[in-house]
Amino acid sequence: MDYTKLSKKFLEMICQYYQARSQQQLSNAVHGEAFAIQYISRHDDVAVPSDIENAMSVSSARIATLLSSLEKKELITRRIDPKDRRRVILRLTKAGKERAQKSEQELLGLIKKILMHLGKEDAQNYVRIMGKLAQGCNNDWQ
Repeated sequence: MDYTKLSKKFLEMICQYYQARSQQQLSNAVHGEAFAIQYISRHDDVAVPSDIENAMSVSSARIATLLSSLEKKELITRRIDPKDRRRVILRLTKAGKERAQKSEQELLGLIKKILMHLGKEDAQNYVRIMGKLAQGCNNDWQ
């Protein structure tokens, strides 16, 4: 198999895919404020900034800016951990929980449309392959 030729075709397809409106919506949902809210929601509405920083692979300065924005929008609260005064605990507010739930439903609806477009067999294979790729990415293929 000519993996170089296949790689070029893959690159061409992935460029087309990233220009698609649905992919841009999906990308927006897994970055920035939406990601942070979903992250806190998935961790029982409690997290610390360094957890989000590590999950997003961004700087602590970027996370501080993001969290300030979420706090101004009254979607999260930041409190000093009474057990360890060096830690800040992030919690979703009622509005933050509602936003997380709404965002998740919208995201799941979009993903469902994408998978339905593929059909049953291709959708199952796509999810399986994405899992394999995610596992490989976590090992950094090195």
